[in-house]
Amino acid sequence: MNLSDTRAIITGGASGLGLAAAVRIVAGGGQVVLLDINQAQGTAAVAALGGQASFIATDVTRESEVDAAIEQACARMGRISAAITCAGIATAARLVGKQGAMPGDFFRKVIEVNLVGTVLVCKSAAQAMQRNTPGADGERGVIVMTASVAAFDGQIGQVAYAASKGGVVAMTLPMARELASTGIRVVTVAPGVFLTPMLAGMSPEVQQSLGSQVPFPPRLGRPDEYASLIAEILQNQMLNGETIRLDGAIRMQPR
Repeated sequence: MNLSDTRAIITGGASGLGLAAAVRIVAGGGQVVLLDINQAQGTAAVAALGGQASFIATDVTRESEVDAAIEQACARMGRISAAITCAGIATAARLVGKQGAMPGDFFRKVIEVNLVGTVLVCKSAAQAMQRNTPGADGERGVIVMTASVAAFDGQIGQVAYAASKGGVVAMTLPMARELASTGIRVVTVAPGVFLTPMLAGMSPEVQQSLGSQVPFPPRLGRPDEYASLIAEILQNQMLNGETIRLDGAIRMQPR
């Protein structure tokens, strides 16, 4: 898929990795609709991106909102050819900590946003993509999910987060196999430590400490590096059914 032909919805697209992906697609001549819960950030992002972008306030845990947003996105862009899921939360909590055992509702919330929210977006986007006229090569669309290296080396306090991202990794291949018959590819990216808004709020010392744990390059990843991989996934048809670690070879320590 050429970037100029891309019509993408991006969840969590108002900031961080999602916004970086939007910037890259728009720069390549494509169009994006940002789906995000933050109205102020979404409005600001669209103002910066220009006429090739629009925003729909969306809570990815609410199925009716997701379905309505994707139908609106189809109406605005004519079709959806790419879905990039970046919406998520990364709140940490020990299974049993000083305040007692992890509340079940905490675990459910993380799973609901990171995993169930991803599924709701993917199934609705896939249904919309199946209405597309296939290209000469039979392709109708691409789904790119965002996991984390925590899916493989989750740290202490990441039981819920690692479970949610591990679920995203686990469903990548079966989703790709199922949607292959309709010309839809599915790829997951598992970023390492990136300079997202959450990390940007930490002190320079903490950022330096985290970045120094990366074998090479010994720094935090930049959102534009994530966006560069998204662009390659969209354009390279042999990328399908795979999870790609984008992490500078880091393997997270227990804490």
